[in-house]
Amino acid sequence: MSLLASLSRPSPAWTSRVLWANLVGQVGIIVTGGAVRLTGSGLGCSDWPQCEPGQFTPVRHEATSFHPYIEFGNRTLTGVLVLLAVAALWVVWRRPGTSVWLRFLAVVPLLGVLVQAVIGGLTVLVDLHPALVGSHLLISMLLVAASTVLALRSRVPDGRARWAVTGRTRALVLALIPLSAVVLTLGTVVTGSGPHSGDADAPYRYAVDPLLVTRAHSLAVWLYLAALVALALDLRRLARRDADPAVVGGLRRTTDLLVLAFAQGAVGYLQYFLGLPEVLVGLHMLGAALTVVLQSAQVVSLRPTAPATADTPLPPAPAAAAA
Repeated sequence: MSLLASLSRPSPAWTSRVLWANLVGQVGIIVTGGAVRLTGSGLGCSDWPQCEPGQFTPVRHEATSFHPYIEFGNRTLTGVLVLLAVAALWVVWRRPGTSVWLRFLAVVPLLGVLVQAVIGGLTVLVDLHPALVGSHLLISMLLVAASTVLALRSRVPDGRARWAVTGRTRALVLALIPLSAVVLTLGTVVTGSGPHSGDADAPYRYAVDPLLVTRAHSLAVWLYLAALVALALDLRRLARRDADPAVVGGLRRTTDLLVLAFAQGAVGYLQYFLGLPEVLVGLHMLGAALTVVLQSAQVVSLRPTAPATADTPLPPAPAAAAA
């Protein structure tokens, strides 16, 4: 196949590669953004969109530290993400028979990256205010979720999604979404009240008690884990009953998510008792991004697609669910 033909009609293999690359990039910029903050490089470039007034790149001189290069490297990765998001949009829109909602979802990474670039610039201009820094991370988590769904849906025929579970089991799946949002939001407040402001000379923090916020975050995590354990037990019972591939796949994703969530909790407690060492905080941020990936994959697994035509009705969802 010629290069022109590959660009005009990407193969399923190329579509999958592009969408997974986009997902890796979205997770990667969370890690590099964490590195900027944890190394105190948040104001390594004092201006935006230029690094310094009149200079788009760091200016090397005798007193130059590594901070401008870390900050500029993170900005450069944003440019790579724009290219990946454009490529993701292209391969989804060129996919034959793509539904309207999937086309809309493919727009989200590109719009999100552009919005993130502006928020990143504003963050520098307001000297790393914790509210903007926290919103920067939360938007990245939304982009990770959207990119995960895109990557996974590209591997199956497009069609209407149906729930493979009902009743309490489905309610638990849905409840985990706002619970995870609360956990992530409180996590940004915990960070915004702690020592890692992103720059030693601009330690603007939330005027809240760090211990109180940490306890609220911990309580939210335990509620999330309780709901996750209950869901895993329900899915295990359903998988034994009818061995629906969607339920089995959802159980596998839920088990993976449960292991990761407990590991995240362990890292959270460890970093708290060790005084928030940078390496553990960075690992916690990576774990949060991977948690979003696995939870998005869990929902996709439990909402499989089925091609819908006038002659072929959708199969009914199982009537039996854990009660």
